[in-house]
Parts: sequence; structure tokens; C-alpha cells
Amino acid sequence: MFVDRVLSGMRPTGSLHLGHYHGVLKNWVKLQHEFQCLFFVADWHALTTHYDAPEIIGQNVWDMVVDWLAAGVDPSQATLFIQSQVPEHAELHLLLSMITPLGWLERVPTYKDQQEKLTDKDLSTYGFLGYPLLQSADILIYRANRVPVGEDQVPHIEFTREIARRFNHVYGRETGFEQKAEAAVKKLGVKRSKLYRELRTRYQQQGDQEALAAAKALLEEAANLSMGDRERLFGFLEGGGKMILSEPHALLTEASKMPGLDGQKMSKSYNNTITLREDADSVTKKIRTMPTDPARVRRSDPGDPDKCPVWEFHKVYSDDATRDWVQKGCRSAGIGCLECKQPVIDAVLKEQEPMRERAQLYLDDPTLVRNIIAEGSDRAHKLAAETMRDVRNAMGLNYS
Repeated sequence: MFVDRVLSGMRPTGSLHLGHYHGVLKNWVKLQHEFQCLFFVADWHALTTHYDAPEIIGQNVWDMVVDWLAAGVDPSQATLFIQSQVPEHAELHLLLSMITPLGWLERVPTYKDQQEKLTDKDLSTYGFLGYPLLQSADILIYRANRVPVGEDQVPHIEFTREIARRFNHVYGRETGFEQKAEAAVKKLGVKRSKLYRELRTRYQQQGDQEALAAAKALLEEAANLSMGDRERLFGFLEGGGKMILSEPHALLTEASKMPGLDGQKMSKSYNNTITLREDADSVTKKIRTMPTDPARVRRSDPGDPDKCPVWEFHKVYSDDATRDWVQKGCRSAGIGCLECKQPVIDAVLKEQEPMRERAQLYLDDPTLVRNIIAEGSDRAHKLAAETMRDVRNAMGLNYS
């Protein structure tokens, strides 16, 4: 059964920083109250580029989950799990690889881009070539129809849609499909079956997307349909065969506007980060020693906020009144750089305070985190098992 389900994951590469919070985690916290959400630790994905550094696994996994919980991700609202603890991801990846053209993988934009950037690593591996397909399996195994991504990741979602479409085309053409679909339509009842046929005609003859959405909603609400009949009617609606895997849609998210301490993008590779749970003294010291407009050599020299990395922090953390105070005070030399930095320090520490408090509960009792992941992995496994049952049936691999 297809439901509004969100899936997102992160590689365990160390402590998360404020860029992760503003770019991903704040959005997760919002989404968990709007949709059924699954958030996973992508430990297998980490190995596609760091296969020679298994130390990134282990403690980094647990540290990252604590960061999620500290940021406000709620295990009672969302399912948190570790990718490798749900082996169905790997099984679906393997089975999808049987029908995936090599050229589809090679044309994924990030394939050559990552090879050019990570020149210190040998990425001529099957794992790296196939990671977009593993990413597709991560999504399709849960029949997730919404995947929060930035603009640069949209090609991955389109690739996943193509894979789902190809799979449904190859394996969804069961014997007597149209007759079974027609029989399923009748099970909707007189009024609903008539409406379904009208909407199907409007979509297939006119490409009416509103009709398609209305027909899908009608099927979701039909409580008397079996899962098999529901899938047949989804496929019949779009003119294909039985719909086994659902096509996901990109849920576009804004790029993080969180700058690094030097004005560049906040990134561990630039050594310009503030971690989510960094202690207050360290945060204060880092911000107080941030570079400023080089034109302000002395306190009495006027400056230009647009040339100062601290101003980028004010854009994220300060209100209009404070930003106006910074603009006027800096340009007139009415305030010094340390004065300008203090509101930023106060705002960052205020944002981090509840994170440190939430994290302490799990740091004091690590078994709480293990239990959250164990329960989440169990829930994820049950959802994945449902999909794999249908996939195996469609591919003729169910021998029971």
C-alpha cells in the first residue's frame, strides 16, 4: 500500500555541525510532524568512498544518532535505523542491478564529479559505480514517495523513478492483468468505479495530472481492496502493468545558508565548523577569533559588513534590529568587532543549549540510543520485508 512516506539518510562521517543542523536536521524535525518519516544511518554508503577507513563506522554511527536526537528528531514521531541492519536494502540493490543499464549509472552527474574531487581515492570500484542504485534501493524498499533533497540531488531521484518504472514494466505484466484489474475496479462499488474510470480516461487521454492525483486518492481511501488489487489499479490507472515499486518525488529543500567561521561553506574539510554539541567556551573562543573585514586594522577604522564573515552569521542568527545596528555601527566605526560578535555568540549558544540538554540524557545512558535504533531497525525491517515479498513474487523468486 502506498502512503505519504518520507525517507532520508546521512553518512556517518563524524560529529555533525551547525551546517548539518540548518541544512538537514531542522527540516527533519519539521517533516516528522507532517509525514511518516524514516531516517537512516547510511553506513554502507560511507563505505563506497571510505572503504579503506572502516573506523568511520562504529562510534561515529552512535555519535551521529545522538546528534539527531539532540537536534530534536523524535523517535516517537519518526523511525530511526541503521542501513546495514536491514539487509533487504542489499537484496533489492542486487535484484535491481539485474535490469539496470550500465550507461544509466555512468551518466549520474555526481559519478564523475566525485571522481574528480576525490582524486586521492581509487573510486574505480563496483561499489562506487553502483551507489546511486543502492540509493534507489534505499528509497524503493520503503515505497517512499517523498525524498527531501537539494537541487544537486534531483538527478538521483529521477534515476530512482526510471528504475521503478523499468522494474514495473518488466515484472508488472502479470498474466491476465487487464481482466484482474477490471475485476478490481468493480470491487470499488458502483459510484467509485465509475469515478475511477472517468479519472483514468481523463489522465490517459488528456494527461490531466489533477485527475491522476484524484484517482490515487480514491484508491488510498478504498478500504475494501486487497494490497494486490490496489497495486493493480495503480498500474492500470497509468496504463502500465501492476505497480510493484512506487515512483518517488523530490521534496526540494533550501540549501543551508550556514557559513563557516572563515566565510566559506561550513565543512569539516575546511576546518571551519562549530559542532552541534560543542562546549560553550570553545564556541565563544571560535567566534571571538573569527576573521573580520581586513580594512578594519584599528578600532577606529570603518568597515564593510559585506566583506566580513561575521556578517554572514548575523544573516542567520540576528533580527532586523540587530542587523541594522551592525550595518550602521561597522560602517561608522561606532562599534568594534568584538561588540559585533557578541550577539552572534549569544544566539549560537542559545540555539545549542537545548541540544546539549537533550544529548546528555543519551550520553548518560547509551543503551537508550541502542534501544531506539534496535526498535527503529525492527520497524524498518517489517516494511522492507513487505516490499521484498512482492518483488520476489514478481520476479518468480518465491519458492515457498
